[in-house]
Amino acid sequence: MSKTTFLKAEWNDLIMINYEVDPAILKPYLPAGTELDLWEGKALVSMVGFMFNNTRVLGIKWPLHTSFEEVNLRFYVRYFDGDKWKRGAVFISEIVPKYAIAIIANALYKEHYSRFPMRHSVTATDGHTHFLYEWKVNGKWNKLGATVNNNLAPIQSGSAEEFIFEHYWGYNPWSDTVTMEYQVEHVSWQIGTVSDYVFDADIATLYGDAFVPYLTAKPVSVFYAKGSEIKVRMGDKIGSKT
Repeated sequence: MSKTTFLKAEWNDLIMINYEVDPAILKPYLPAGTELDLWEGKALVSMVGFMFNNTRVLGIKWPLHTSFEEVNLRFYVRYFDGDKWKRGAVFISEIVPKYAIAIIANALYKEHYSRFPMRHSVTATDGHTHFLYEWKVNGKWNKLGATVNNNLAPIQSGSAEEFIFEHYWGYNPWSDTVTMEYQVEHVSWQIGTVSDYVFDADIATLYGDAFVPYLTAKPVSVFYAKGSEIKVRMGDKIGSKT
């Protein structure tokens, strides 16, 4: 695994809305050599909203590209490297407001970034904070957000929050037989209890008809993490289907 740091940033105020799906709809997105990582026998996807802050690519802070929103749809896999299992995430879709971010990530990592106008808001009330991420598609603002208790706590070992938040590898299909693997580093995050949430999006346009019945159902869980500084290492090509 390459030791070169490609990206340094802060990932802050992460909202994770988690849905159970039929594993069959994830098979077209499954990178070579990986398998689904299930939670209590369930295949989960997460709608994620968060802030990129203090972003540096190869050590450089690019003007107008240091702080921005991201919304993504991801699912969970694991990969056996011959010695140990690595738990990771695969991104079906990633939305940002900056063209340059999308172009670089798609070219270097075979990610699935799209650019749309975006905005966010943070509203404090008595003992709670409401976080809202929005992105504009076909003239309509889509929404993802949650109301969170301000009292934060560490993630407990073996918890559902640990499963969702603590995947430290990313995997993308490079081809039918080759996978791009990259490492993500950060400390274990502080989490807050979610009392309410919102998710209103044009699911068919953004993610395809197959996801509509699942992303319009009641979620399995909704989580919040404060986040931290992160590092993304340069990726390596691995694995093949035999």
